[in-house]
Amino acid sequence: MPSLPTTSPNQPNGHSTNGAHTNGAHTNGTPGRRADGSLDLTVLGMNSDTAIEGIDCALVRYRQASPTAPLHMEVLKYNELLVPQRMKKPILKMLRETRTIPSAMSQLNIQLGQMFADAVHEFCATHHVATDSIDLIGSHGQTIWLLSMPQAGETRSAFCLGEGTIMSAQTGITTVTDFRQAEQSVGRQGAPLVALIDGLLLRHPTKTHLCQNIGGIANLCLIPADANGGVDATVDWDCGSGNLFIDAAMRHYTDGAQEYDKDGEWDAQGTVNQPIVYAFLSGNDYINRPPPETTGREVFGDKECAGITAACEAAGCSKYDTLATITRITVKNIVRQYWTFLPRYGIDPDSIEEIFKCGGGTHNPNIMAYLRQALPNAGICSLDETGVLADAEEAVSFAQQALEALLGRAALVPVNSDSLVPNCISGKIAPGKKWRELMRMCVAFGESWEGGGPLPTVREMIVERPYTEWKP
Repeated sequence: MPSLPTTSPNQPNGHSTNGAHTNGAHTNGTPGRRADGSLDLTVLGMNSDTAIEGIDCALVRYRQASPTAPLHMEVLKYNELLVPQRMKKPILKMLRETRTIPSAMSQLNIQLGQMFADAVHEFCATHHVATDSIDLIGSHGQTIWLLSMPQAGETRSAFCLGEGTIMSAQTGITTVTDFRQAEQSVGRQGAPLVALIDGLLLRHPTKTHLCQNIGGIANLCLIPADANGGVDATVDWDCGSGNLFIDAAMRHYTDGAQEYDKDGEWDAQGTVNQPIVYAFLSGNDYINRPPPETTGREVFGDKECAGITAACEAAGCSKYDTLATITRITVKNIVRQYWTFLPRYGIDPDSIEEIFKCGGGTHNPNIMAYLRQALPNAGICSLDETGVLADAEEAVSFAQQALEALLGRAALVPVNSDSLVPNCISGKIAPGKKWRELMRMCVAFGESWEGGGPLPTVREMIVERPYTEWKP
C-alpha cells in the first residue's frame, strides 16, 4: 500500500466524505449553481488510445469553492466501450498505408464523431445517467498522426479525428476536443497530456512519486516531493512503444483473431532473444534521444514491429519467443529511460519511493515482474490507490482538461517542456444546449479572483471519495 498523505480534506490528495453526493445529476438539469459562485460541474472524459482497443469513459464531478481553493473531484462512473470493428479497420488501414485521400479523411472525422456520440449514449444507458445531467464532455478523439518533432521542411502538427460539433449536436452537451493541437499552439509537442492529473493525484510532502503508463505508447510522469518543487517540478515524456508492438505481433500471428497478449500468456511461453533486444534498444533513434519527446504509431507502428518479427524469425525464434522478445524490448526500454534520462533532471532512479502503474500493459504480469526486479527500491502499486481507477487515468485527464478549457485556466506545465508558456486555450469548444448557463457559471466563479490575467492554475486536488468505495 502506498504511503499517500493523510485523508484530511485539507491535505493534498486527501479523501473527503463531506458534501452531498449526487451521482452527477443536477436536480434541475442545469449546471450546479450556488449563491457564493462556487464551481460544481459533472464532466464526461473520453479517451480512445493509440492501440485503438476501446473508448474509456469516466464521469467526474468537480467542485471548487473559489479559484484559489483546492479542487475537489470524484469519479462517479467508469466504463470501457469497444471500438466497433467497422471503425477500427479503416483507421488501421489509414495508419498503415498513409495514402488516404482527403474525402476519406473528411468522412472518417464525422464517422468518429458519431461513434463517440454513440458511446456517450451507450455509457449513459449502461449507468442510468441522464444526458442532461452531464455539463461537459472532454474527448481526446482518435489520434491519426502526431508530428511532434518535425524534421527540416515539416511543421509540428497533430491530427486527431472525432468531430466535436457532431458530438455536441448528437448529445446536446458542450464538447471540448483537440487538446494536442492546443498544446502545440504554444510551442509544446502535444503529448503526453497527463502531468495535470498525475501531478495533482501523486503530489506528496516528502516522497518522490512516478506514474508509469503503459498504453499503446508508454509514458512516465515524475513528481518530486513538495520539498523539492512538487507539482511545479514535474517531468514527463513518452518512453516509446507500450502495447503497440505486442498487439501488432499478436495480430500477425493470429491473423487478427487476437489483438493483445492476454495476461502475457504467449510471452510467458517464450525465450527472450537478448541480441535482438540489445540491437533494437541501441539502434532506435527515438529511444536514444533526450526528452522532451513524444511519439506514436508514426515511429512504433506495425511496419516497425514487422522488422523485429522478421529478425526474430530469421534467428529461429518461435512465435512465443518473438512475443517474449518484443515484450522485453518494451519493458527494458522503460527501465532504460529511467536510468538514462532522469539523472539529467537531478533525479536518481533509486530515490523513487513509489511507482504508480496504469494502462493496459500493466495487467501483463511478466512486464510487472521485470519492473519490480529492475527497480527493487521502489514500491510498485496501482494508481487505484489514489482513489482514481488506473484504467480511467487518461479519460479523467481529458475530463479535467475540458474543465480547464471552459474556464480559460492554464494547466500544469512540466519543467522539461519545450515551452513553459501557460496555455489558457486548451481545446476547441463546441457549445451544447446549456452553453449560456455554463458561461454564467464560469463568470460567477471567476468574479472572486482579484489577480490580474487568467485564473490561477490548480495546484491542489482532493479526491472526495475513492473509487474503491463503489467499485462493483
